[in-house]
Amino acid sequence: FRVCNRFEFGQILPVLNASMAGSICVFVIVFILTGSLVQCQSSTPSSTKRPNIVFVLTDDQDLVLGGMEPMQKTTHLIGNQGITFTNAFVSVPICCPSRSSILTGKFIHNHQAINNSVAGGCSSPTWQTEQEPNAFSVFLKQQGYTTFFAGKYLNRYGYDNEGQGGVAHVPAGWDWWYGLVGNSVYYDYKLSVNGTEEVHGHDYMEDYLTDLINRKALDFLEQQHSDSEPFFMMLSPPACHEPFPPAPHYAHYYSGKPAPRNHGSFNVKAQDKHWLMQQPIVPMPNDTMDLVDDTYQNRLRTLLSVDDMVEDVYNMLRSKDLLDNTYYIFTSDHGYHLGQFGLPYDKREPYEFDIRIPMMIKGPGIKPGMLSNESPMNIDLGPTFISLAGGSVPSFMDGKSIEPLWKDPQGSRGFRDNILIEYSGEERPHIRNCPQWDGQRLFNCNAKVHCVCEDGHNNTWACVRVSSDNTIYKYCEFEDDDNFVELYELNSDPWELSNLATTADPGLVSGLKAELHRMVACKGTSCNTKVQGPLARGHLAAL
Repeated sequence: FRVCNRFEFGQILPVLNASMAGSICVFVIVFILTGSLVQCQSSTPSSTKRPNIVFVLTDDQDLVLGGMEPMQKTTHLIGNQGITFTNAFVSVPICCPSRSSILTGKFIHNHQAINNSVAGGCSSPTWQTEQEPNAFSVFLKQQGYTTFFAGKYLNRYGYDNEGQGGVAHVPAGWDWWYGLVGNSVYYDYKLSVNGTEEVHGHDYMEDYLTDLINRKALDFLEQQHSDSEPFFMMLSPPACHEPFPPAPHYAHYYSGKPAPRNHGSFNVKAQDKHWLMQQPIVPMPNDTMDLVDDTYQNRLRTLLSVDDMVEDVYNMLRSKDLLDNTYYIFTSDHGYHLGQFGLPYDKREPYEFDIRIPMMIKGPGIKPGMLSNESPMNIDLGPTFISLAGGSVPSFMDGKSIEPLWKDPQGSRGFRDNILIEYSGEERPHIRNCPQWDGQRLFNCNAKVHCVCEDGHNNTWACVRVSSDNTIYKYCEFEDDDNFVELYELNSDPWELSNLATTADPGLVSGLKAELHRMVACKGTSCNTKVQGPLARGHLAAL
């Protein structure tokens, strides 16, 4: 069935000759006509019962550089049968802070998980006592939902070396808990299974984490029926985070496929950008280019297993007569880069490739094939889940429900015209295999790419992205020795090549500066105030 589905949804399989492919297509068509494979479902709820919610959150999956290419079944089953958001963003382009924003509905300046370290608030004791009790899962439990989690939670979850509580700590609000200890891996890991440690090895059939999450999800769904209490399921696979080992049957997919070269900043020396962007080696050496291509191919391969999981869950929901009353949400925790401005591979930068994410939703009341160019964010997901469950969004959450975007597309135009993105850089006193950077307060320097560094203490910044009057401005301030400022107009400069900070109209710069400083101090509903003054719609064109 995997082979049939991959062919049907457009994957080219080198193992098939033309006659085999044709036979498989006929086989698939017959099964579709008899209802044995996936078929389109109505978006009309079958009853007034509160809806179920299934949420799939991938790791490091970009939108800008072709990250959705392997997700053909996901696109067909969720996007084509629901709404696809072409301009979705994260509040921070790094794993733990972004996931903390999803859980709490808050910007990082309010939940204080500012990077991937415990010292930076990632699953720290303080975060667990002050933020976790107000995560969206707690409010779903209050609405009577059965809650299920499987996969990566937060990068420092499950350890006990800094008081995090180890695997015995099960975050508030979860009934079924299969939490990965630490950061994304595919083999040789530990899980917290409702507070008890479970150790896994390196056997594909037993341990490959994406497939294990798939099996756990199906086991849970097998126990549900149309008369069960409503459920919320969060599936958080490791793909497409490094180390990228694909499932064995996908190991040769995308071989020879290079990372996209058509992005205008690929292998381009950064001009007039903050300090960290000045130190990559450009043009990239041949061995770095090869590594970038290998990374790209393996990222796509790991996502094929996620695509299978999405289909398996969809089919189980359908077989249990649950699909019509279930919202099915797919997104990622942030974007990624692969050679842009000579940065080999990572995230953490304020540019579009790192902050844009795929997002699509299928469910009751959503018309098939809807497209929206509005700008929902990761902070809006928690409020949306609570709203879909029939609850009231807490006033302390910075995000808001995105339901109006499919219920009243015209009335919700300009849903979010100012997007705040923040990050606080990490540092290490010693850099393994790159001794030239010891004591320089840098981080994520990789000897495999000639010790190019992709983070540091002065890679700390905040940006506001303002959309108005057919213009999109992104204004960024960096906390470095230069107090560096970057400004881009994204309609005319989508690759962010030309920094306008010193040449733009002073009124525009001061207006953007004021809006940024307002946003980095916002809390709760004040974070959803539309842009005012000279930056407002109808005024910006004058600048």
